[in-house]
Amino acid sequence: MSTALVGAIVTQGLTKRFRSGQVAVDDLALRVPRGAVYGFLGPNGSGKTTTIRMLLALVRPTRGTVQLLGEPMPTAAARVLPRIGALVEGPAFQPYLSGRANLERLDAVDATADPRTRDHRLEGALERLGLGAAAGKPYRQYSLGMKQRLGLAAALLHPRELLLLDEPTNGLDPQGTREVRHLIREQAEAGTTVLVSSHLLAEIEQVCTHVGIMSKGRLVLSGERSTLGDVHAARARVTTTVEHATAAAEVLAGLGLSDVRVENDVVDGVLGSVAVEKVTAALVHAGVDVLGLAVRRPSLEQVFVELTGEGFDVAR
Repeated sequence: MSTALVGAIVTQGLTKRFRSGQVAVDDLALRVPRGAVYGFLGPNGSGKTTTIRMLLALVRPTRGTVQLLGEPMPTAAARVLPRIGALVEGPAFQPYLSGRANLERLDAVDATADPRTRDHRLEGALERLGLGAAAGKPYRQYSLGMKQRLGLAAALLHPRELLLLDEPTNGLDPQGTREVRHLIREQAEAGTTVLVSSHLLAEIEQVCTHVGIMSKGRLVLSGERSTLGDVHAARARVTTTVEHATAAAEVLAGLGLSDVRVENDVVDGVLGSVAVEKVTAALVHAGVDVLGLAVRRPSLEQVFVELTGEGFDVAR
């Protein structure tokens, strides 16, 4: 089977049960298309990091299978991992070495890295992440945001086919967050598949082509970002006169819209499979004054809350 067909990441029945009995990931069927920017969403503790660690063979699954770039993991780890860049649970570096020296050590142990281009690649990665001036400082003197930037620089030392980024904007200021968004877009435009794990809805919505929502270890929704609102019914919102509101409600109900609500001069209902053009025609045919008609699809946050009943940290 072509790797283009199987996707960049494919899991089947992926499950992790710890010795305590806690099920961190439960029967996960994840499919990330090649070339996608996949927003892997969920509150802290929902199983996102454990999933990424299983993808990278850092944690052994209780059961289930993983394929990365068309290859089975962990069997093909030696072939696959050099093609992947990752930032998982925050970077870990030698505290007394400088940022640049830490990257040099990582590059030196990479059998696929060309030592002749090392200096050029290191300088490029440090500059791209805004660490040029701090490259000589010991890592232990780095702020949380600088440590996160160095971790991203390590992930981007070489061209990658797949990037797995776990909370990449953690500790970054607004400018740093914007820069990470730009880097993700840049990598996607170059053909890299990116999985971004985050609990920040606002950040994910701006960069992702696909979204998966985790809750209590399970993937509760997955699909293209542009269609997720359609999964949870869009509502037709009609603005009319107070005198015509009841008639408008009767028209919507007669067309098959559900959950029809009336509030003063506004009437709305769940469209379902009804075309919005049909709503307009039926209202005009019934003699209802139509002052406005809009289709409202739920935000990603609304979809999440509806599916899980949980709040979501959208501010951090």
